[in-house]
Amino acid sequence: MILKSMASALALAGLCAASAQAQTVAPVTFAERLAQAGSPLTVRPEGFSGPGATILSDAIGASRYVLIGESHFSREIPVFTTNVCRLMAPGGLTAMAIETGPEAAAAVDARLRAPDREEQMADFVTAHPDVMAFYSSRDENQMAADCAAAAGPDFQLWGLDQEFLGVSGYMFEQMLAAGPGPLARAQIEALAEQERTAVQAALTSGSPFDLFLLKADDATLDQAGAAIDQDGGDRVKALFAALRETRAIYQASRSRTGDPNGRRVRLMKRTLEAHLAEAPQARLLMKFGANHMYKGYNPLTQRDLGNYIAEHADGAGVQSINMIVVGARGSEGGYNGVGRPARVHAFDATTAEDSDWRKDVTLARPSDMASGDWFLVDLRALRSADLEALTPEWRELIRGYDLAIVAPELSASSLLGMRIAP
Repeated sequence: MILKSMASALALAGLCAASAQAQTVAPVTFAERLAQAGSPLTVRPEGFSGPGATILSDAIGASRYVLIGESHFSREIPVFTTNVCRLMAPGGLTAMAIETGPEAAAAVDARLRAPDREEQMADFVTAHPDVMAFYSSRDENQMAADCAAAAGPDFQLWGLDQEFLGVSGYMFEQMLAAGPGPLARAQIEALAEQERTAVQAALTSGSPFDLFLLKADDATLDQAGAAIDQDGGDRVKALFAALRETRAIYQASRSRTGDPNGRRVRLMKRTLEAHLAEAPQARLLMKFGANHMYKGYNPLTQRDLGNYIAEHADGAGVQSINMIVVGARGSEGGYNGVGRPARVHAFDATTAEDSDWRKDVTLARPSDMASGDWFLVDLRALRSADLEALTPEWRELIRGYDLAIVAPELSASSLLGMRIAP
């Protein structure tokens, strides 16, 4: 009995010691979980490689809708996107939805397969300053052409956004080419003449507020609209309505009245819905600024396209993947005025002053990782953790995106067809 009691006591003591040791084991920190969820990703013009490539390829292969939320106007993210196109193409790639207007996207699409594509695009944007957002960039335009080549002859660009600030002249050309009646034609020709004068003033000043879209008065547009309603025809009516909607969004944004972000989002959703109604089985790549591709509410408190597609995919019983693709540091381009080369600015998201979640990702990179490799974080692996213990920024990101991909450095793209030297 004594030996049995001693054995029991020793066993109990051992159990208590083990329990005490377990209680003293430090919990896994978020930084450690972040490192565990991360994988190196090599991004080269010829494709992806490294451990992150497998995660990326599997996610893309399983998805009908692949969404890229980006930081704009770099040289590297278009290369990344081209590689995504090449991964999607064998399983079918119907279209790429982009952050530019439908008419501008159609103009890009019409030139994608031309042997002198870059020259044609340069001539087009020189003739129509500020006619489009982003796809007058040399790298974005090359990416679109490369995606078209990979996907095949039926591939299309779907422009979902409002048109850009300098689009008026091109829109008037399209209206006149549609064969309006004499009343509408006279009004459109008068508007086109005013637009040409406005363009010259804007090229001189560099100010987009000198462009026709923002300078025209409502009475003049109302008069033209009345004539177009009489004998413009359906195509001209649609183009004029799009021009006025674009103007209304920019005016609301400039005056900070109404809900310009919401109005813009609703326009993009309507345009996308019309495409999907025509091609319900479309396999789609979408590339927009990062705020647009969040699931749920984005940082601008909008339920944007990323949420719309996630819900649409759930309803259709198919998969989508939302990825945010950004850089840790480097340089990016930005708008610099009518007819001006892009403004280049340096950034570093890992510095104390400007740091955000990208600093945490950069610190999570393995010490033996190649300096030029990108880092892919599978945010899905972090959703089981107690999100309320994290910062609001990380909670928003983990809920809003499935993958976060950070390039170590970005460099700024350049614009085609500049009249004015840097």
